[in-house]
Amino acid sequence: MVRARVSGEAADPGSSEVLERVEHGEDSGATAEAAASRTPANGLRLVGLSFLMLFVELALIRWTGSRVVYLSYFSNFVLLGSFLGIGLGFLGARRKVDLFALTPVALALLVVFVTVFPVVVSRASSQIIYFGKLHQGGLPLWATLPVIFLASALVMAFIAHGVARAFTQFPPLVAYRYDIIGSLAGIAAFSLLSFLDAPPLAWGAIVSVMLLVLLGRRPGLLQIAGVAVILALLGAESFQADHSWSPYYEITLARHPGWTMVFVNGIPHQTIQPMSRRRRVEPVYFEPYKLLRHNPLRNVLIIGAGNGSDVAIALHAGAQHVDGVEIDPRLYALGRQLNPDHPYQNPRVHVIIDDGRAYLERTHRKYDLILFSLPDSLTLVAGQSSVRLESYLFTLQAIQAARSHLLPGGAFGMYNYYRQQWLLDRFARTLQEAFGHRPCVTEYGRLSLLLAGVGPAAVHCRTVWTPGNRSIPPPATDNHPFPYLRTASIPSIYIDALLLILAASAILVRGVAGPVRPMGRYLDLFFMGAAFLLIETENVVRFALLFGTTWFVNALVFGGILLSVLAAIEVSRRVTIRKPALLYSALMAALLIAWLIPESRLLALGVLPRFAAAVLIAFLPVFIANLIFAQRFRAVGSSVTAFGANLLGAMVGGVLEYLALIYGYHALLAVIAGLYGLAFLAGWRHLASPAPAAA
Repeated sequence: MVRARVSGEAADPGSSEVLERVEHGEDSGATAEAAASRTPANGLRLVGLSFLMLFVELALIRWTGSRVVYLSYFSNFVLLGSFLGIGLGFLGARRKVDLFALTPVALALLVVFVTVFPVVVSRASSQIIYFGKLHQGGLPLWATLPVIFLASALVMAFIAHGVARAFTQFPPLVAYRYDIIGSLAGIAAFSLLSFLDAPPLAWGAIVSVMLLVLLGRRPGLLQIAGVAVILALLGAESFQADHSWSPYYEITLARHPGWTMVFVNGIPHQTIQPMSRRRRVEPVYFEPYKLLRHNPLRNVLIIGAGNGSDVAIALHAGAQHVDGVEIDPRLYALGRQLNPDHPYQNPRVHVIIDDGRAYLERTHRKYDLILFSLPDSLTLVAGQSSVRLESYLFTLQAIQAARSHLLPGGAFGMYNYYRQQWLLDRFARTLQEAFGHRPCVTEYGRLSLLLAGVGPAAVHCRTVWTPGNRSIPPPATDNHPFPYLRTASIPSIYIDALLLILAASAILVRGVAGPVRPMGRYLDLFFMGAAFLLIETENVVRFALLFGTTWFVNALVFGGILLSVLAAIEVSRRVTIRKPALLYSALMAALLIAWLIPESRLLALGVLPRFAAAVLIAFLPVFIANLIFAQRFRAVGSSVTAFGANLLGAMVGGVLEYLALIYGYHALLAVIAGLYGLAFLAGWRHLASPAPAAA
């Protein structure tokens, strides 16, 4: 979706004939363009198709991540599948068969497969930890991910085929503009449904209505049957007892006598139980208060407040005021409704629905005790990159931020099922570096507590942490926010799936676009596609650090990227830059600014100046990069070969993003600059004589 079009890949193979006539003076350059641009129905149809394409992509990422157990840890693969499908749809735009008409059937088959044949992604790995207590089971990752990848690609290819055919009604930049407008509407609609905690039936209803409207003539029985199957299965799922949806998860309640298990995306996540039962079966949650020395507990901060169990324990321990931070509004609502101790109804409690790291960076309050209460998530940020919702909460800089909010004599604690000794050692080492001394450690089976005080007298330490391994992994950092990755490397669990996906993509592109050798003429577009995909990823993780990993921040980032692209389109339609090489210089300058101003400097700013600086640093390269593409786009028209080269580059860019697991996200700026440098060298002969601006 965003990647497929933001990188300048809105080129329309089917419109190349019109472009060639215009460029050779066979059409006077105005009649066809003006006629198409003045047709409101055609413009509305393209906007609607682009809306549908983005909306379905976002829905697939959310829905498959909830139905295929553990897929939410790998949802960027669904994004790559969607991206490939969009490219294939455009590459096949000249085919006479109307593939868009097959969309209801393809989507129905995908829904049936995932619903009737539940799949568990086997995520066993010695290199990286995935949270969730559930049997391994399922197909191996190398088999599951390519299947989901190809199924998503097929659905998106059929939708994109309809979008591509609509592109032929317009000159490229006009069509591109309609496409971006539709995409913006799709982001707004899906964000609204996220705010409303809408179930899959709401997504399916919007998709079904759009499909029936955009199919135009009377839909056939096969299409109606496909829509009916989609609505029936999603409706049955949406109205199951004790099922609900948050902006991040499908949430399921399993009720037992006296307590309730909360599942998210099919994985056990939290328990709602009375404090008396928790004291008996999980005493570690009460341990921090036993180890504190002379702590008045005037103000307590709990990050990962969840259903309120930890808040209830803090109140029971005598806390005069508790701030509970929880990123998921639905989990908070369930706690307010079902927690038998009713902690959220207590007037001493204040709840903040936000990302924990974002709250630490924004608040000026000081606390006697700060607790990170099992704040592990089971999904990635926006289905993109390898950053999880809580990744920026466990970096060295985050623990240092927490320490800065402690009062004299205060203490910081964190507990979880750390599962591996190396992970416990990493977090203990992080606390040691942040507080200047080794933390206390208390272990109850796999559930462990780490506790450190501002001074040595703040905590009565029964057991001081001693490393369990000779080699202790270094702390995670804001630049390398991967606490669950043991070493700076790309785990084989990713490499196997990526190699299969790249092989499948190359075969499919070759089958649709023909021989690869002619794409050498468009090597610059190959590098542009790879570079821009990395720009988008870098912006997503930058804003996640600066303003939180919430769904709302992610929606704003994607919206901002699309608005930057739209601005570049409008400029390109009206202005011809006679020396496009200057744009490359401007882009390199913008990337250099982003390199020289690390996120740590921005975090030191207030919220408003931080936002202004972040917008300038993030979206200026987006704008300039799309100006570069637009100038080059006029020269090549919209040939299938040029588009195929750009598509392959974008797929490679998606793989290059995993370099951040080794070198960190800041290094991606150097990779981006290098790719645009290669694009300049490969396409320098096209820079001297750009085509005139479109009307």
